This record gives sequence, structure tokens and C-alpha cells, in this order.
Amino acid sequence: MSLEENLSRVVARHDELRALLSTSAGGGEDFVRMSKELSDLSPIVAAIETLNGAKNELADSRVLLDDPDMKELAREEVFRLEELVPALEHQVKILLLPKDEADDRGVILEVRAGTGGDEAALFAAELLRMYERYAQDHGWRFEVMDANETDIGGLKEASASISGKGVFAKLKFESGVHRVQRVPVTEGGGRIHTSAATVAVLPEAEEVDVTIDDKDLRIDTYRSQGAGGQHVNTTDSAVRITHLPTGVVTQCQEEKSQHKNKAKAMKMLLAKLYDQARQSADDERAAARKSQVGSGDRSERIRTYNFPQGRVTDHRIGLTLHRLPEVMAGTALNEVIDPLIAEDQAARLADLGG
Repeated sequence: MSLEENLSRVVARHDELRALLSTSAGGGEDFVRMSKELSDLSPIVAAIETLNGAKNELADSRVLLDDPDMKELAREEVFRLEELVPALEHQVKILLLPKDEADDRGVILEVRAGTGGDEAALFAAELLRMYERYAQDHGWRFEVMDANETDIGGLKEASASISGKGVFAKLKFESGVHRVQRVPVTEGGGRIHTSAATVAVLPEAEEVDVTIDDKDLRIDTYRSQGAGGQHVNTTDSAVRITHLPTGVVTQCQEEKSQHKNKAKAMKMLLAKLYDQARQSADDERAAARKSQVGSGDRSERIRTYNFPQGRVTDHRIGLTLHRLPEVMAGTALNEVIDPLIAEDQAARLADLGG
């Protein structure tokens, strides 16, 4: 199907949905489904209208090239529009790409210290703060769900919930091994060490996405612990949930209420099981990802943060930025994330012959 045919089909479906919804009494599953489809198509149709308007302007301007009085002005317009139309076509093609159903969801973000002892734990804590600031800049809600701290302010592991529109779409390429090269604060000799932390980004699941049988769960309660083993609470408010068929374990001790900790641990469990289902049920998508910006394999080294040289390198797309402090502050993280998204889009366009 040509691009023109595809665009006509989208516009026709958009008009059909508007007509159906205008005569519908409202309510019911069909109404909700059609409303969502119309909402998804509306920005595409708006972009198509902008593209068609620019094409019509270009055709009119070319006609005016034969008018001696308008020739110079028309030439400038033709030059401008000949650059604009391909850019608008590209934008429409991007909007036509099949969407990952999880793109609009929030995420469960997991950060774990890897090789490197205390230094790796300190870096894991810095990564968590980087994502927290990035979330704040985007107006997203960031909530730590579980954290296992070290005596010197590092993190052995932590989980956080990030909620807002389009969170997974922005953060889904952050999963993998993040490597840091610097002189540790604990190092007296001034030697550069290499440490690592692992990041996992899981789309939040709704209960309809995953079916969990109560008999498949083992729920344990225990006393919350702080850094160095000190007790946070004097009651058994912390909760650990084990999904017996898969062996997946989640836990939460951030709240004083056992009920709240259980709800958060269950939220993390749903996300992990939903992520497993997505990974195993969509081998084709996983294979496609390997040809784009990475496999999503959390053992894959994706990025290096070199502090002595003040640079960040994303190994999947060969991108290097000499803006390490701004990236770690979250303010320049978009300069890494946006090229990853663009690379993924370009690869998927190529797969579609676009």
C-alpha cells in the first residue's frame, strides 16, 4: 500500500469513528474502544492535514513561478516548502508506525549495584537520583518502592514507580548495564576504577494483563531494615512476595503499613510477570530490537559514564556527549534518550520500506 493510500485509509477511519460516536448513546466497551481509537488517530489526521496543506501551497507556489511579478517571492516559497514537505512526510510516517501497547504506561524502575563493591553501590544511587530528576523535569510522579542502602549512602538495589503519560516510551531503552569510570571516593591512590550498575525498566501492568492465582503466592512479612542492618520499624511491616511458578520475588519495606507494602510489592510483581509475558510472547519484537538499539538484555553493556573526561557514551548508537554533569543531573538525559528513540524509529521505518 502506498503512503497516499495509507493516509486516505487513516482519514476515512477517523471520519467513520467520529460519525459512529456522534450517534452513540455512550458507555459500554465498544464506545470506550472507539473513543480510544479516535484519540489515537486524531494527532495522525492533524499531521496529515498539515502535510496536505503544505503540498497544496507548494503546488500553488510553483504555478506562480511563471508570473513575472510574483516569481521572486514564489521562488522563496518553493524553496521553503520543498524542505518542509519531506520533513512533514517523515513526521507522518513516524506517527503511522505501530505503537508498543505499553508506551503510554508508567514503569517500575529497578537499579542494582553490579561489579565494584561500594563504588558500584554509590553509582547505583546516583543513577536513581538521575532518573528521579529526569522524571521531575517531565512532570512525572516518582516514588521509591523499595531500597537496600549501604552504610555510606549507596544502594545495593532499589525499585521505584514512575507514573505519567508516555513514561515507558521514553525510558524503555534504559535497561542494561551502565558502566562508570572514575576515581572512587574510597580510593586513596587516585586510580581510576571501573564499576557497574544494572537498570531494568518494566512497564506497569494492570490486573487484566496478568492472571495470578492466590495459591501461587507465598507472602512473608519481616522487620524493615535500614543501612547497616539498623531497624527502621519495630513491627513486621515489610512484605516479600514470591510467585511460586516462576520464582519471581518482590519486596517492599518503605511504608510503615504492612498493607501498603503488600500493595506495592504486588504492583512490582505484576510488572515483572507482565514483562516476562511480553518478552516470551513476542520473539519477533525481541529480534527486531536486536537490529535496532539493543536487545533489551539486561546483561548488555549499554552506556559508559567517564568522569575524568566528563563524557557519556552510549555504545548501541555510538553516541558520545561531553556533558556528563548535566546528564547525571537529569537535565541533559534527553540528549541521550531522544537519539535512541530516533534510531529505533529509523530502523522500524526501514523495516516497513519507509
